[in-house]
Amino acid sequence: MKFDQTEIAQQLIFTGKYMLDNQLAWGTSGNLSARIDDKHMIITASGTEMGNLRLDDFSLCNIEDGTWEGSRKPSKEVPMHTGIYQMRDDANVVLHSSPFYTTLIASSDEPIDSQLFIETMYFLEDVAYVDYHHPGTSELGDAVKEQAGNAHVIILKNHGVILYDDSFADATMRLETLEMACRMIVTAKSAGMKLTKIPDHVVQDFLESARYKPRKKVNRK
Repeated sequence: MKFDQTEIAQQLIFTGKYMLDNQLAWGTSGNLSARIDDKHMIITASGTEMGNLRLDDFSLCNIEDGTWEGSRKPSKEVPMHTGIYQMRDDANVVLHSSPFYTTLIASSDEPIDSQLFIETMYFLEDVAYVDYHHPGTSELGDAVKEQAGNAHVIILKNHGVILYDDSFADATMRLETLEMACRMIVTAKSAGMKLTKIPDHVVQDFLESARYKPRKKVNRK
């Protein structure tokens, strides 16, 4: 498996701008990566602005050991990204950001419920949580790697979220769905409104019958 590096970089540029334009990222907070082949990924360079990425704003990194090539130093969050690629053969795109409502929930003990509407049933079926570790540390990378076999979406306590998928479209949709769900939860609590959950048996029928799209199950590598 090998992807065209320039084409992948262009898709990351578009994704970064889309995220910034839709309040899914802000400033230099966050980083993006995509698989190039079985052993390499490209990742946004340190200090890059999500909405203003250029073709030279990426570093080529070895997935196994984190070593890198290029004129720009990669994001300090390389350990999180490599941890996911090491665990997940189906991870082709990894997005890390700190959207407002997602980060608000990540800074609380409020759970994220997947039984709210169609997209949450599918894209938030598996959500994991890791405790706070300083950004860029091996401890954070190890914690994310440990959970990558359990969930597509990993909430980073008091930090934000990192998630993966096999395509840019689905990775972006996961992030949008997460932020929408978190916004609904916060808004409902502020209004004193109780959200009604879709029953468990209905959720299982929805997922198992592929009534939205084929289910993506989580299995360790």
